[in-house]
Amino acid sequence: MRINKFLAEKGVASRRHADEIIQAGRVTVNGILATLGVNVEDGDEVCVDGQPLSREEKQEKYYIMNKPKGVICTVSDDRGRKTVMDLLPEDAGRVFPVGRLDYETEGLLILTNDGELSYKLTHPTSEV
Repeated sequence: MRINKFLAEKGVASRRHADEIIQAGRVTVNGILATLGVNVEDGDEVCVDGQPLSREEKQEKYYIMNKPKGVICTVSDDRGRKTVMDLLPEDAGRVFPVGRLDYETEGLLILTNDGELSYKLTHPTSEV
């Protein structure tokens, strides 16, 4: 598995942000500085900032929220608006909203770290 996907599955960062972490020299595989595109195999020791990542399987998390009006449906906002992430408990971990609701819309929203479920919900006619 590619290193950026591995880091994303471990909840370290999104794949895109994982690439930035790797390029910054913050990731090692078996004590060797990781490069973009390197593959991680079972038994490899992967460290971020010198801290080894657990080899345990990722535990999927699911949250169902009634998104109120005046909250943006995104993980972060560069304009400082309140996001759905601000409404989750502090220990929610790295999750993301499935789908979108407009800023002034309220309604049911699912947040998860389960990428496969997210894909199936947003692409109902696609095969995974």
